[in-house]
Amino acid sequence: MKLSANELQHLAEHAIAAAREAGELVARARPQHVERKPGGHSLASQVVTEVDRRSEALIVRTLHPTLERFELGLLTEEREDDGGRHAKDYFWCIDPIDGTLSFIEGTPGYAVSIALVGRDGTPWIGVIYDPVEHTFYHAIRGQGPQRNERPWTVPSWSEGSALSLFTDRGFADTPGYEGIVAALRGIAEDMGCSGLVIDATGGAVMNACRVLAHPPACHFKLPKPQDGGGSSWDYAATACLFEAAGAVVTDIHGDPLELNRAGSTFMSHRGVLFATDSALAGRIRALHVQMVGRRG
Repeated sequence: MKLSANELQHLAEHAIAAAREAGELVARARPQHVERKPGGHSLASQVVTEVDRRSEALIVRTLHPTLERFELGLLTEEREDDGGRHAKDYFWCIDPIDGTLSFIEGTPGYAVSIALVGRDGTPWIGVIYDPVEHTFYHAIRGQGPQRNERPWTVPSWSEGSALSLFTDRGFADTPGYEGIVAALRGIAEDMGCSGLVIDATGGAVMNACRVLAHPPACHFKLPKPQDGGGSSWDYAATACLFEAAGAVVTDIHGDPLELNRAGSTFMSHRGVLFATDSALAGRIRALHVQMVGRRG
């Protein structure tokens, strides 16, 4: 079944309503109970609070009427993957609070994220709500991005701007970190930028939104053998936003993100790359190839 433009708009309106209600809940709440759950190798991927679960329940309740009507699957962070995403033509992909560690600490960098993804991994709808700034971002495939439900033109950049890397605090533990930072400074200089700025305060969703808002900028995760590197729900909504904005979203090799990976939701097998332009993305891919060559 292929969804029509009107059906996609209808589903986007449901997702916007769900994200707004959940975002307002998250904005008002403070976590009372912090638990650990199975996940990747970082603390950020293992912590969960009762607010995550309340946000998820609210989103699922709001979107529930669409599941049967449009024959949609459901993948959400705090519930077991039932495999429906592989049996349906489309599925909701939900992160009730991305950046839970920031939420626990009371620092900006967390968001509610909802995406509609095709069985082939294509992102069709992306909705993001920032509960700190009360800002909405959303996109429907084939249409331009919107901010606070108005058309959003991504800022341009001029020579002399700084190159920004928006990443998580675990980036400093990446093998070869110092060499990566040195190489990024070299890329910034070659691009005519004033320098390199590293912001390691946010989760994956807000990192991607900050990339679009502060060009030239990037967010990337290098491949690694361990589970981690974020999951589908960390990247699906912002992937749709980036495609709508004409920015770059790929794995580290330049291929589309595998947002409906069989057997796992983790993205660590091929890494991720968000960049404001193709030239910058190409330089980061070349950097990865050089690193692999040195290790080889």
